[in-house]
Amino acid sequence: MSNAIVLLSGGLDSTVALHVAKADGHNVSALSINYGQRHSRELECARAVARHAGVDKHYVVDINIGQWGGSTLTDLSRKVEDGDVARNDIPKTYVPARNMVFLSAAASMAEALDAQHIYIGVSQMDYSGYVDCRAPFIEAMERTINLGTVMAAEHNRRVTLHTPFMNMTKADEIRLGLKLGVDFSLTWSCYRGGEKPCGTCDSCLLRARAFAEVGVPDPALAR
Repeated sequence: MSNAIVLLSGGLDSTVALHVAKADGHNVSALSINYGQRHSRELECARAVARHAGVDKHYVVDINIGQWGGSTLTDLSRKVEDGDVARNDIPKTYVPARNMVFLSAAASMAEALDAQHIYIGVSQMDYSGYVDCRAPFIEAMERTINLGTVMAAEHNRRVTLHTPFMNMTKADEIRLGLKLGVDFSLTWSCYRGGEKPCGTCDSCLLRARAFAEVGVPDPALAR
């Protein structure tokens, strides 16, 4: 079996991506990053998801890109705005170059663990417009990783970035997760944190719309 790294935030997307990687037959290690986000709920959920899925190893590392702010997810002096799923602009929750940093860390881990597969749960369909969730960025990062790692550049052991939901709606992603046995009650999507999801941020609205489209209740709301 080949080795795979899954970027695991504890959210819905990364959790389904983890189960996809396992269904693909890989030995899976998970990587979660404490990047200076405004709450710890996602990381708590990431630990629960990793335990439930039985990953080989779960790494939680500190890469505090939130020190310089630039996002309402990392700057506690700024409020997270209410969501608007019809928006055309990039919301203030965008964290500058976050997925670039995350994928770079995953590439380092992949080379150290001899893993030729990296999974990330990004989508350019039902998402908040983030530039680092689009296919051209992922394609460029894959090329860069294969130019900048010895395993690929010198030994022809190329790394593939897997984005199973790139062209999939969140509702279809939930349907896939249900088939794979994902426990969505373990996941967290709300940008604001707290005891319960706020229900009004972009992430909450996108999640609610998707579960409504599938026609099943969101189990995270019942915990």
